[in-house]
Amino acid sequence: MQYPATHLVVMGVAGSGKSTIAAALSRQLGWACAEADEFHPQSNIDKMSQGIPLQDEDRWPWLQQIQDWMTGQARAGRSTVLTCSALKRSYRRLLSDAEGRVLFIHLDGEAALISERMQGREGHFMPPTLLPSQLATLEPLSPEELAEGSLRLDISRSPEQLIEAILGALKLPSDRARCAH
Repeated sequence: MQYPATHLVVMGVAGSGKSTIAAALSRQLGWACAEADEFHPQSNIDKMSQGIPLQDEDRWPWLQQIQDWMTGQARAGRSTVLTCSALKRSYRRLLSDAEGRVLFIHLDGEAALISERMQGREGHFMPPTLLPSQLATLEPLSPEELAEGSLRLDISRSPEQLIEAILGALKLPSDRARCAH
């Protein structure tokens, strides 16, 4: 089936490597890239900075803005790569309502490895103390989501191995020839 645009949502808890993988995919494919964190209202950033977990009522407007961005990109004929925690199936359903084909790439791994990565990050508003709340909220991809083409990958693999696995599994068309970068 031909889709006018494809959206790759690189998902997982904080510290799973979403930004690294999304940036590499965007470069490789020549697709527009966005960080879901950029769509957070200041009130959400303030909460997380203070170590307060977000609730659904905090997330719904944020997710709607992301979905609107994806639809706008699809209407302009652009495929995208987007980082977004997308922790719950209900969140992923909302994102899936964007125009175009929406696939999720769940970067998953051991809590100890993710925590170690978070400890080494600098300049991010999400403190490592919120990792347990994210892990508790996370609903892994369902069998239906996986059957529709989404992927779950183990983050103990190198970024290069993860990119190779994603590109090999999804057989995505590249827009690099048209990319203005």
